[in-house]
Amino acid sequence: MTEQLGLETGAIRIADDVVAKIAGMAALETPGIAAMSGGLSEGWAKRLSGKNMQKGVTVEVGQLEAAIDLRILVLYETPIHEVCRMLQQNVRVAVESMTGLKVVEVNVKVEGVAFKNDEF
Repeated sequence: MTEQLGLETGAIRIADDVVAKIAGMAALETPGIAAMSGGLSEGWAKRLSGKNMQKGVTVEVGQLEAAIDLRILVLYETPIHEVCRMLQQNVRVAVESMTGLKVVEVNVKVEGVAFKNDEF
């Protein structure tokens, strides 16, 4: 028989930057993804807020759920719709398994196509 120790539990809060980092790493591990795209608005946000935002990743994290927006470059000659679906799945699995948060959406914006030899 198992006894309850009567310990009080506290809150667990995972920072937005942590979720963004996990999502970004999972995205870059997805075949067909050339790079994450920072965009002009991210540069302005960093200057105004002083925050170091994860390149190409924006997240909204609540107590139990997370929503993720990704801006990417795909490799030329890859089926974009297939790569994006795989990307959504990889990011969802990585974030949910590492954080315990439920990922309610993974939005993907393809901002360009790149060749394998391009520098990012």
